[in-house]
Amino acid sequence: MLISYNWLKSYIKDVPEVDKLSDVITFHLCELESVEKLQNGDAIFDLKILPDRAHDLLSHRGVAYEIAGLLCLKVFENPINEINSSKTNLQIEIQTPSCKRYMGRIVRNIKVGPSPKWMVEYLESLGQRSINNIVDATNIILFGIGQPIHAFDLKKLEGEKIVVQNAKEGDELELVGSEKIKAKLKESDMMITDGVKSLAIAGVKGGLDSGINNDTKDILIEVANFDAISVRKTARRLSIQTDASKRYENVLSPILCELAMKEISNLILELCPESSFEEVVDIYKDVQNTKKVSFTGSYISKSLGINIPKEEIEKILKNYNYEFTVDDDSWEITVPSMRIDITRACDMVEEIGRVYGYDKITPKLPVVNSDIKDSNTWTKICLVKQKLIDDGYKEVMNYALTQKGDLQILSSASDKGYLVTTLSDGLKKSYELNKNNLALLEGSEVKIFEVGTVFLKSGEEIHVACGDKKGIIEVKLEDFNLDQKNYILNAETGNFKINGSGVNLVFKSWSLYPFITRDISVWVPEGTEPDALFNIYKELGTDLLVKNPMLVDKFQKGDKISYAYRLVFQSYEKTLKDEEINPIMEKINTKISSLGWEVR
Repeated sequence: MLISYNWLKSYIKDVPEVDKLSDVITFHLCELESVEKLQNGDAIFDLKILPDRAHDLLSHRGVAYEIAGLLCLKVFENPINEINSSKTNLQIEIQTPSCKRYMGRIVRNIKVGPSPKWMVEYLESLGQRSINNIVDATNIILFGIGQPIHAFDLKKLEGEKIVVQNAKEGDELELVGSEKIKAKLKESDMMITDGVKSLAIAGVKGGLDSGINNDTKDILIEVANFDAISVRKTARRLSIQTDASKRYENVLSPILCELAMKEISNLILELCPESSFEEVVDIYKDVQNTKKVSFTGSYISKSLGINIPKEEIEKILKNYNYEFTVDDDSWEITVPSMRIDITRACDMVEEIGRVYGYDKITPKLPVVNSDIKDSNTWTKICLVKQKLIDDGYKEVMNYALTQKGDLQILSSASDKGYLVTTLSDGLKKSYELNKNNLALLEGSEVKIFEVGTVFLKSGEEIHVACGDKKGIIEVKLEDFNLDQKNYILNAETGNFKINGSGVNLVFKSWSLYPFITRDISVWVPEGTEPDALFNIYKELGTDLLVKNPMLVDKFQKGDKISYAYRLVFQSYEKTLKDEEINPIMEKINTKISSLGWEVR
């Protein structure tokens, strides 16, 4: 949301300077993506307004009240005068539940022309193009208080009637704008019509045939509140996102319509003093009820982790113009109509904490009781896993859902409708898949295991399954035979001890990119240990050598020995190419040749 500093000053006379205001916004309101200082003295703040506050902060007025609440300042609003109006023949019908409120007013004898300088400057500061005084006036109200407004040329309507209804399947409407767009409509789309033809897509965009032009004399002003979901679905389906649809899809208060109608009426009277107004027709079906929220000061303090004095809570509520009552430590507030996001006590935790300042909260680590006894089941699982790892096995984790079983679940994919009764089936599939990645497993064969729960008619059981080239073995956890000399379980304390086992507690994630293997065989003099080649490969392999060089073959011919190693290269950032590995292999070959050894 772009906010003009000069426009903001029209609401808050004592607004702080740009740099200080930037800090206030950043630390108490929202993320500030950028600040652009203009040559005319204005500054444009680009605020990243999150959806929970979009209903009131996508406007200069909303941001002004927020800043005023944070800094204990007063908001100034131009007085709104009652306009003399005559009786009207305007009829409004709402035939869809997606329209919560519709206010319409006919204004006659207007004069379409250029906008005054202040309006042009305000709109251009936000990147908006000035069109004419009437259209610009609707945009001033939109960006000023956050309520979309539309104006129709009255003479282009079939009579003085508005019908809000769903579209007919296949209807088309050419939309207003610099580019000609013809929207193909569906029954789910909400339309503004005159009872005969379509005038606009409700909450999204107006039709070309009913727009304002230089010959317009009489207009019909629309100020409405539409269902957020309906507007969002239509806008997304048609790939048309407008400033109006952005606000509607984030939910607006229907009460805002009243203020918007008064604001636009006063502004048009200022722009067109000779114009005459008819009375407002207001159809308000879905009335917004007043909400109250109760909370305690102790709940606020406990939730935030800091004691906030009663005086501070009261000061915050007063600065934000909350109506409230207090009884000792209990508070009850009347939620302002524009604050749709506040529904529960936890919302006031965020509200008070944000204003009070999260920087005032001293971080404290929770007290953890270190004298904790692990369950025997968990302890044995750890011992079993460590033993299998020490024996050269790698752990896999398979789906708990399968195509057949004893226990069926209510809803799932067609091949995942049952809970597993055995680990062996999944382990077989994993074995076949891992054979394709044998180079990464630092061994000459695939050895894998899984510890998991199976679901039988008799109940749940924890099983251990392990597989290698000899086959798959699966047993219950309690039947798994541990070497009691090296893997010791203390039944009284629940602790376990592993003797002579190098337990590695550091996990390094695997790369998402494919690996490249290079096999290299080298003739060396008799008596040369393979570690001599191993060290060269480790030294020159760079960080791309993700596994230790693996000796895959060895044979002797005369006074020479051939050692064949497999090198595995892989990147954590991209898919490697031969052009990146070849220079590494050339350095290795050069080093080997310098020692008088021969690469086969």
